[in-house]
Amino acid sequence: MAGFINFADEEEVRAYLENLHVEYSYQCFKEKDPDGCQRFADYLDAVKKDFVAAARVLRDNCEVHGHSESCYKLGAYQALGKGGLNPDLKAAYKSFMKSCEKGGKKSANACHSAGLLAQDGRANNDQPDPVVARDYYTKACDGNFAPSCFNLSVIYLQGAPGVPKDMSRALKYSLKGCELGHVWACANASRMYKLGDGVEKNDAKAEDLKNRAKQLHKEQKEAASSLTFGESSGNTTGQVSGRQQLQMIPLNQARKLFAINLGLRAGVATNKFGK
Repeated sequence: MAGFINFADEEEVRAYLENLHVEYSYQCFKEKDPDGCQRFADYLDAVKKDFVAAARVLRDNCEVHGHSESCYKLGAYQALGKGGLNPDLKAAYKSFMKSCEKGGKKSANACHSAGLLAQDGRANNDQPDPVVARDYYTKACDGNFAPSCFNLSVIYLQGAPGVPKDMSRALKYSLKGCELGHVWACANASRMYKLGDGVEKNDAKAEDLKNRAKQLHKEQKEAASSLTFGESSGNTTGQVSGRQQLQMIPLNQARKLFAINLGLRAGVATNKFGK
């Protein structure tokens, strides 16, 4: 049937992908369409695996057109040293900030990444800035980015220079993160209700949140085990893993603490670029 691709036919798929290359490159270079350039960069990254070319398109689309998603993904490339770029967290931070302020499809991710770098301090001569981190996390959480809601809850739970401890806000952001499906945010809120830590003790709410945390934990384990070799969870551009992750030590300690309280085993950090 016209208009449909038979993905079991290797030649038909190859022709389809080549047509996409022509179409997206034309949109980018001839029509000067920033969205077309972003599609072309995604194509180069995910299909062609030509990361050097993708980096060039992302840089141009960010610097010339100010395209938010391109700035975010350029920041991920810069953080990782991908596509022939030198690893440069300061440059990555600027790209993330630009994407965050611009708004758009990946702006919440960019705000979160800027928050990570501000809190970690490596983009600012090893000078952590929890106030700036809080502000970026708040923007990302307002955009329903669950990891930022969790990070905010921990900042307010523990307090930081310039950010006083605030248990009501810690609970607020824990509950929002939990609502958005963040297991450790559910664990935070459960613990607070269980202990009456900054909130009126409520065993029923603590139990409900504990059960939601366990259910989310189970679902995440099942989703991870369902991936076969060669598959990914959908993150194709700029993911940081292993040693490259920005490990937030206080956050990881908090995860372990709350995981013990719930009878869960602490998992890997959720702080990643490119998610």
